[in-house]
Amino acid sequence: MKIIEDRRALHRIPELDRNLPETISYLQGALDGLNCRVFSPMEGALCAYFDFGRTQTLAFRADADALPIQEQTGAKYASCHPGKMHACGHDGHMAIALELARRVSRKTELPHNILIVFQPAEETTGGARELCGTGIFEEYHVKAIFGLHLWPGLPEGVIASRKEELMARSCEVKVDVLGRAAHIARAEEGLDALAAGVKFYSRAMEMEANMPAGVFRLLKFGKFESGRVCNALSAHTHMEGSLRAFQDEIFYGMRQQLLDIAASVEAETGCTVQVDMNDGYPAVLNPAELYHRVRRCTDFLELPKPAMTTEDFSWYQRSLPGMFFFLGLGDVPALHADNFNFNESILTKGADFFEHLAEHFQ
Repeated sequence: MKIIEDRRALHRIPELDRNLPETISYLQGALDGLNCRVFSPMEGALCAYFDFGRTQTLAFRADADALPIQEQTGAKYASCHPGKMHACGHDGHMAIALELARRVSRKTELPHNILIVFQPAEETTGGARELCGTGIFEEYHVKAIFGLHLWPGLPEGVIASRKEELMARSCEVKVDVLGRAAHIARAEEGLDALAAGVKFYSRAMEMEANMPAGVFRLLKFGKFESGRVCNALSAHTHMEGSLRAFQDEIFYGMRQQLLDIAASVEAETGCTVQVDMNDGYPAVLNPAELYHRVRRCTDFLELPKPAMTTEDFSWYQRSLPGMFFFLGLGDVPALHADNFNFNESILTKGADFFEHLAEHFQ
């Protein structure tokens, strides 16, 4: 099947961020001869526009970048680029989009024009945001954009989504507590950065636990380092964690509470507490009006709760109506694992779903 050939060819040539020359070359070759205009609106991006003479356009997005991971699948079509791997399914997303392009090219009539977008830098700096800034969605009068992600743990071939909260907003949280070392026999001469760090951690966890019931959020720390020897107070504690939520008011409210906790620990201990947090990607929120329009033209599994992972598809949703879906892979290794792989026949389910939207969405 051509869709599997595409996936394997793209899997062999993983590239990072916006530097995707081999990937773009393959996509251009696959689109050559189809009834579309192919163009690049920015570095690392490629678009295919199918003009059916309509006033409005539907867009479909596939992310194209890979991860800095050494592949361990042992597959015959494994990565040819050492230290790089399509471990998040973006090769599958591109293969689905290419199959959609071939199917659309064979059609003589659709209720709207079609724009297929191959996007760089999903794994790094959020290429979706930059792509929105190019103005292509306004230029081509795009009324809605759709995307999907291959999803381990969801039954094979199942398309799933939900209204409103689907994927979280997140940011990294890095905390440095600066104290003053002293021998424990003269502890009064020092400032205990370990004790201050424990106090900050405990209060942060208490804050997260006391959020209102029903609010989807997450605050966890995966790294805590402090001190050098057993008989001296620690002069430095370092923590790293992740904050995730869906509504901006919850997200930024929790960020402010972390800063307030830092200030209170400083005042109580004399240590300096520095908290660094980036903005991350916004939450993926499927708008209710678009959700119901999609429901009227097709069927999919309703997810009972959102995922706490992130996706830069959210930037499209800040610019135009957009809805995101998951395509189930069954029991396979996790995304970003060095042995991530899946049953490639599932990809046709994604192409079928996108084709149905192209034909029936109003």
